Amino acid sequence: MSPLLGEVIPVTSKLGYPLLTFLVFLPAMGAVVAMFVPARRPELTRAVGYVTSVATFGMALFLLTQFDTNPLKPGFQLFEDHSWIGALGVRWTLGVDGISLFMVALSALLFPVALLASANISKPKSFTIWMLLLESAMIGVFLALDAMVFFIFFEFVLVPMYFLIAGWGHDNRRYAAMKFFLFTMAGSAFLFAGILSVAFMRQHSTHVLTFDVRALTDWAAAHIHGGTAKVLFVAFAVGFAVKVPLFPFHTWLPDAHTDAPTAGSVVLAGVMLKIGAYGFLRFAIPFFPQAAVDLAPLLLVLAVVGITYGAIVAAMQPNLKRIIAYSSVAHLGFVVLGVFALTNQGISGGLFTMLSHGLTTGALFLLVGMLYDRRHTYELSEFRGIWKVAPVFGGLFVAATFASIGLPGFSGFVGEFLSLLGAFLTSRWYVVVASTGVILAAVYLLWAVQRAFTGEPDDANRATPDIGAREIVTVLPLLGLSLFLGFYPKPVLDRLQPSVEALIHHVELNSDYKAPTVPPAPVAAPEQGTGK
Repeated sequence: MSPLLGEVIPVTSKLGYPLLTFLVFLPAMGAVVAMFVPARRPELTRAVGYVTSVATFGMALFLLTQFDTNPLKPGFQLFEDHSWIGALGVRWTLGVDGISLFMVALSALLFPVALLASANISKPKSFTIWMLLLESAMIGVFLALDAMVFFIFFEFVLVPMYFLIAGWGHDNRRYAAMKFFLFTMAGSAFLFAGILSVAFMRQHSTHVLTFDVRALTDWAAAHIHGGTAKVLFVAFAVGFAVKVPLFPFHTWLPDAHTDAPTAGSVVLAGVMLKIGAYGFLRFAIPFFPQAAVDLAPLLLVLAVVGITYGAIVAAMQPNLKRIIAYSSVAHLGFVVLGVFALTNQGISGGLFTMLSHGLTTGALFLLVGMLYDRRHTYELSEFRGIWKVAPVFGGLFVAATFASIGLPGFSGFVGEFLSLLGAFLTSRWYVVVASTGVILAAVYLLWAVQRAFTGEPDDANRATPDIGAREIVTVLPLLGLSLFLGFYPKPVLDRLQPSVEALIHHVELNSDYKAPTVPPAPVAAPEQGTGK
């Protein structure tokens, strides 16, 4: 078995009950309960949403404590495997490793935050139901180890998000929702064709049809080569690139973000965009390691273009929410840059940036949504002097801006630094160009803060109320966690490392690639005459 898969640690060896299945279905069960709450009792519906999402977050925290950090165990933990559709070879197979662990935790964190931030939303019953169904699908994507089950969750996330944007978005919400749905569905068609091709090719060879990720990884890496591997890699890559979204597949994202409700933007930026990068790490690279190596320069070019393009276009936007939307294109470019550096530092940096971006950009979208609630506009020309009339709000917005820029001390710095460092070991000229994105991020975000928050407030802005207690509760955990991980990233990196090293080793075993290593620091020679 590939070192990528390692030793499977079954569920019964540690807990005796299916924790991962509970994590997937608990939000969906909350959605079913919410369906039976009378529409005339919105407070009960909100209570169901809060209790369910907080309970899911509690289970995710428990999952973090149960995860074995032993560096010799890079495989899937808390493994569950049950027959589902036997005639088609589809099984209910779940597992978690260092690559998926923090995406599950991030999903579980952002949903109660998003629900609390939407306490005054209209039609709370249907809103809560769609949010909880979306949470179930998100968690299922990161835990599924059957390719067909993964694809079902991968597609199902589109349905709740479509209705959230179309039902609770802003002026062009129906157009934005339809564009989001059509773009991502088109990409999914390529992914579905790729999954079926690998499974049927393996069936033709072994006479056994299965969609088990472990079996497909072992077989595809050993038996699919040359042009076939490259074609199939491209099929998977297109499906995941649309989700990231990687340039030039990004055009649906600014519209979706701009017209989505605040909770939708938080979840979209915080978790949904990470599904694409996760798919590269879970499927495209392990299935076709040689093709990944051969086509990595193309992905690196697209990542660098996305970083610079996203930053330049963000600087030109007159709409504050659209600035943050284009910043996501740039930040996810750093993720792809780190992933396709195919180095330990690069992939670790990409995964860390996925986590960090969910915290920092989630906080920014929450704050922009609060500003919209007060002024009913996102146009920068309508703001001035907000910091003077709402000092706590202004301070939190500046802190979130610094975190998003990647100021040392926040988690964004750690992720982007590792991504750039890892890419520098193999592709230094890409890093030289990508580094301009760090500078441009400071330009467009600080310029936006200057225009909106500094100066003397006019009559329209003078009555802007400061941030309230409920709003502080939604933002502070995200900024506080970003600050904590900026100073102490070790708990995350320790859990990522075994899976990242196993992935690189898997690529090395099944391709002509050899990952560069960082030489140890030189040890100073002892001075003569000291005897040391």
